[in-house]
Amino acid sequence: MKKILVTGGFGFLGSHLVELLLSDTDNQVHVVDNLSTNPVPIDDLLSQLDYPDRISHSITDVENFCDSWSGERYKEIYHLASVVGPAGVLPHAGRIAASIVNDTMAVANLAMSCGARLVDVSTSEVYGGGQDGFCSETMFKVVPAKSSARLEYAVGKLAAETALLNLSGTRDLDLRIVRPFNVTGPRQSGRGGFVLPRFIGQAIAGVDITVFGDGKQVRAFTHVKDMVAGIVCAMKNGKKGEVYNLGNPANRCSILELAEEVKRITRTRSRIVFVDPTTIYGPLYEEANNKFPDASKAIAELGWEPRYGRNQAIEDTFLYMKGLPERLLFHLRGF
Repeated sequence: MKKILVTGGFGFLGSHLVELLLSDTDNQVHVVDNLSTNPVPIDDLLSQLDYPDRISHSITDVENFCDSWSGERYKEIYHLASVVGPAGVLPHAGRIAASIVNDTMAVANLAMSCGARLVDVSTSEVYGGGQDGFCSETMFKVVPAKSSARLEYAVGKLAAETALLNLSGTRDLDLRIVRPFNVTGPRQSGRGGFVLPRFIGQAIAGVDITVFGDGKQVRAFTHVKDMVAGIVCAMKNGKKGEVYNLGNPANRCSILELAEEVKRITRTRSRIVFVDPTTIYGPLYEEANNKFPDASKAIAELGWEPRYGRNQAIEDTFLYMKGLPERLLFHLRGF
């Protein structure tokens, strides 16, 4: 039985990763999560995962878990734990970078103690928008002039990446880093500012679909099933000390186009309206620059390729949210 540790495993992305890992009957998964960003209550989530004999968990912070490590020998560690979302980072401003770096270093030390292979899930925010939105691993990482909670998140992730890569080059840290681009799909919560569950929740409720700004922001949405498949491929096939963009360039669209597709797929009568997000979230809120990935390195080296189109992500998320009882839908819609 292969023992695997997943930090942040009860979050949106983490829960899908855990589900994929448990589909292999040779895997035993331990989740570390403080439940600060879990999309649905843990009992409901565990019933959806439904592998009680091969999943265990510690409800605690990453640093606390690593400090009290019992000596369990994990073969693989996936580090996903972090504050998330353009709105989700706001309450943590001033503490985001420190928590990201401290948690990541604790996990890195644990991985070296275990002799485990580590996949660190970073962020596409480190590119600062790349070149007119196009982001490749060979490009400079960019720090914009204006400070914001979102920038603190990006800088924290970049600092953690840099430290990990230095450890991988100078010490025995068996590391791969992935940079996800605009993951979306079932279980994602609009509470963190994520756009698709908010649009779908508004469509289901029959209220206005609120597009921030002029809606021209460009994204390349990636189905969560494609993302977790890529993360596992990075663990299995990635090269030590390498960084991989994970995203679906074919799903590139504007936010307004996404709203129009949600309206069509859900057949809602909701209107699309344009709003200033700072009137909702306050002055520290900031939209990301346009961004979409060059995923050619991941496709060439990992044996991975995204399979799900944008409409499939919308349809799957809509079907999931439409089928939820009101008490769970409330956790996801984010308005």
